[in-house]
Amino acid sequence: MIVEFVRNGAWLKCSAVHVATGVEVSAVGPVAERHGLERIALAKLKRALAAR
Repeated sequence: MIVEFVRNGAWLKCSAVHVATGVEVSAVGPVAERHGLERIALAKLKRALAAR
């Protein structure tokens, strides 16, 4: 699994990719919520993988 953070001004985008399947999800929010965005992105990835 790869987790990437990209900052754009006051916003932070967290992308999570499951390497084996190539499934990618992302979450966007304020810079101060880095850990919360990571938690949300990982939960979205687990949900996306379960739906496959």
